[in-house]
Amino acid sequence: MDLQGVELTWLGHAAFRLRLGDGTVLLIDPWLDGNPACPDAEKEQERVDAIFLTHGHFDHFGDTPAIAAKHQPQIFAIHEIAVYLEALGVANVVGSNKGGTIVGPGDVAATMVDAVHSSGLSSDDGILPGGEAAGWVLALAEGLTVYHAGDTAVFGDMALIGELWSPDVALLPIGGHFTMGPDHAARAAQMLGVSAVIPIHYGTFPILAGTPADLFAALEGTGIEVIEAEAGVPIS
Repeated sequence: MDLQGVELTWLGHAAFRLRLGDGTVLLIDPWLDGNPACPDAEKEQERVDAIFLTHGHFDHFGDTPAIAAKHQPQIFAIHEIAVYLEALGVANVVGSNKGGTIVGPGDVAATMVDAVHSSGLSSDDGILPGGEAAGWVLALAEGLTVYHAGDTAVFGDMALIGELWSPDVALLPIGGHFTMGPDHAARAAQMLGVSAVIPIHYGTFPILAGTPADLFAALEGTGIEVIEAEAGVPIS
């Protein structure tokens, strides 16, 4: 597919990097250190201008405080996670909520949308409330619109996301058990009306058993491209 000059790189599990035409770097769910699916060369990032968090689970919240301390990016998250980060002393945090659109670095217009999942923050005192899980629709100045579903089951309003934002590519979890598997992800892709799907949140642990091959089979004949990314290698 035509990425319109945007470099998309899967960093393993649900983590993603978008490098825009002007050099701006956006991270989504940056679980890098401790992520067995993240290449060693990607554990540390050279530049980060913004972080978008879908929810508070450790495998998505990830290294956010450490990255914030090193790079001082803007961080976009649901209100409760934003408050939690600010209590940790993290700066440049922008709290939002579902339906809200913000403009971030690189002139990205980012809209927080629904997800069907839980959201809790791991701490020494156990699991803390983390608001609700969400997804992000990122409308980039280059003309590309990317939908990161976060962790979710399939839900009917994915069709509304497709109608309102017309995403070009969807980053969809396919592992199953904690999220939808390949069959439901295929249904999600069709409701969204995307031209391409990049499967995420699979294979990191044995329990996440869905595969890109399963998704490809489920989408056969639909015309929707399945892009099986290699962690750390930009998608072309």
